[in-house]
Amino acid sequence: MQQNGNGNGDLGLGIDTGGTYTDAAILSMSNGNVLSKAKALTTRHDLAEGIGNAIEMLDHDLFKRIRLVAISSTLATNSVVEGKGCRVGLIVIGNDPPANIPVDEMLLVRGGHNLQGDEKAPLDVDMVRTFIEAVKNKVDGFAVSSYLSVRNPEHEVAVKAMVQSMTKHPVVCGHELSSALGFNERTITAVLNARLIPIIADLIASLKRVQDRLDIRAPLMIVKGDGSLMDESVAKERPVETILSGPAASIIGAKALTGLQDAIIIDVGGTTTDIGILRDGRPRLDPEGAVLGGWRTRVKAVDAFTSGIGGDSRIVVARNRVHLTSLRVIPLCIASATYPAVKKKLEAMRGDSKWVPPYMEVEAVPQMTEFYIFCKDVVGPEISPDQGRILDMVKEEPMTIYEIAERLDTHPLSLSLRKMEDLGMVLRIGLTPTDILHAEGSYVHYDATASKLGVEIQSSLLEMPESELIAQVKDMVMEKIATEVLKKLVMENIGDTKLDQVGSALVNDVVKGASRRDFTCKLAVNKPLIGIGAPVAAYLPLVAERFQTRLVLPEHSEVGNAAGAISGNIMETVEMLIKPKKGMGVMDNPPCTLFWMAERRDFETLTEALDYAKGHGASIAREKALASGADTVEVVVENHRKEAKMEKGWGEAILLEVNLTITGVGKPRLYYEGKH
Repeated sequence: MQQNGNGNGDLGLGIDTGGTYTDAAILSMSNGNVLSKAKALTTRHDLAEGIGNAIEMLDHDLFKRIRLVAISSTLATNSVVEGKGCRVGLIVIGNDPPANIPVDEMLLVRGGHNLQGDEKAPLDVDMVRTFIEAVKNKVDGFAVSSYLSVRNPEHEVAVKAMVQSMTKHPVVCGHELSSALGFNERTITAVLNARLIPIIADLIASLKRVQDRLDIRAPLMIVKGDGSLMDESVAKERPVETILSGPAASIIGAKALTGLQDAIIIDVGGTTTDIGILRDGRPRLDPEGAVLGGWRTRVKAVDAFTSGIGGDSRIVVARNRVHLTSLRVIPLCIASATYPAVKKKLEAMRGDSKWVPPYMEVEAVPQMTEFYIFCKDVVGPEISPDQGRILDMVKEEPMTIYEIAERLDTHPLSLSLRKMEDLGMVLRIGLTPTDILHAEGSYVHYDATASKLGVEIQSSLLEMPESELIAQVKDMVMEKIATEVLKKLVMENIGDTKLDQVGSALVNDVVKGASRRDFTCKLAVNKPLIGIGAPVAAYLPLVAERFQTRLVLPEHSEVGNAAGAISGNIMETVEMLIKPKKGMGVMDNPPCTLFWMAERRDFETLTEALDYAKGHGASIAREKALASGADTVEVVVENHRKEAKMEKGWGEAILLEVNLTITGVGKPRLYYEGKH
């Protein structure tokens, strides 16, 4: 816990659950000052446990003055990637569904519309009714996706009404989540949303219990993937919009802590490093929609670049070299605080060594300094008798693979516990970059003695000074982060990251700061870097030096995501499309058709269509923002007119379409006694 500032005014509690740590921070809602902050380990089996642990470490005297609670979480993202979620019945209308879609029951039925919003074929109502009746006890929710429903949603609306009349299950329609073309992407988005509904509902219920236990009486809001906030009730209906909320919160937090409007944000966490760009005070969004678990969705989310390098990345000593891998393990310093046997066993290893064949893959090379601990029991045919015995062993205490092999009377190189790790049966403890910083003394939050022992043992195997091992790992982390930043910038500006041999060599020179005989390759970045995360001071100064730019390390950067969670605005958008009638685009004020998520409507003139769209759209955007928890709402209308130029002498231009983006923006509503 740490305090700063005078603490006057209304307060907000921001929470971020990352892959390794859960951060919590109490901020002044008036000036953004961080008044209290804490970090706890993320408890993946029950996120609420880690959240409660972090909040418990905050200043309890401030709890009565908290007017808002907001959380960003990896839960939705991880659930999609790991294939978790409820059972979904998908009803596809008028087109073949995407391949390998994650549903339990599916129906393909006649119907759908064309680009003009006219019915392509009548909806087969009887077939839909029969399907709903047959699967309603086999699924937990329904998703409905009709071909070109963004031009006319009537078939999706009709099917939704049928599901609601025949079951009590939640039902999600593609047109409700996106107004963009792309049938496959809308279908995937609807399915993922349906799968996530019970998962987000459970998280919210758990958080409410934590609030009740600690008597924090304030509304709960969830961070969306674009960095804005939404009320818990809306999150239960549209949980898919919370994917990538962690990277979004880090960008919003970087802005809140620094006041900068344009910057590159580098969030170094335990599991991954996220890189995002802040432009004109807003996160850069992926224009096509977020990609998750290999699927392109229509979810508006930050265009963040995620790399598998973090404080908990596995360090491997093999082939007389140090290797940095993307596998996440528990740092020795953290494990030692919970399992005292780890430090005792490390002390006993001093001066010992184990031979491994030089031809083994780096990922498979066992490490003396690695231990396995029990995580959970898994039943089923995939569990062999030996695996059952191993589980019993590691339930007693952390064990190295050499200890396990000795008890099983087998050779350690014949054992592989990777499958058991993948199934979540065991967790691995090992040397990580977090340990390197603890051993160096530049970042100490846990048991540095265990880290120093791990570094001592591994450096002796390499016959190098401990300081050299520490320097090598720090350089590897820095170079990896610098490479990922450069890839992100190249993708942003060029649209591709494929490099030929020459390009790869030049990038390598920039990252390593190397000089050749006849030239030196340098690169200047035109934006400052903002570091978010506990270890950034150890790695990012050299990254900024390589890119000849300024590094900003804000105070409280280690809880930057939590600060970002509570610093966002409410933003709800309505998108509308106006197209002139066929062949009428040459007229000054042509008859038009309006398409949006709720209807298709014809108008005699473009002026009438625009007036209706702006007025009705503003009303809907305001209602949605208020429902999402906004206090007062400002409506912003963006008008994008698309025309085709005529040949000289043939007139001005042909109107193709007008796209309206109508956004309701407001600060979140705060809680006051008697006014909730």
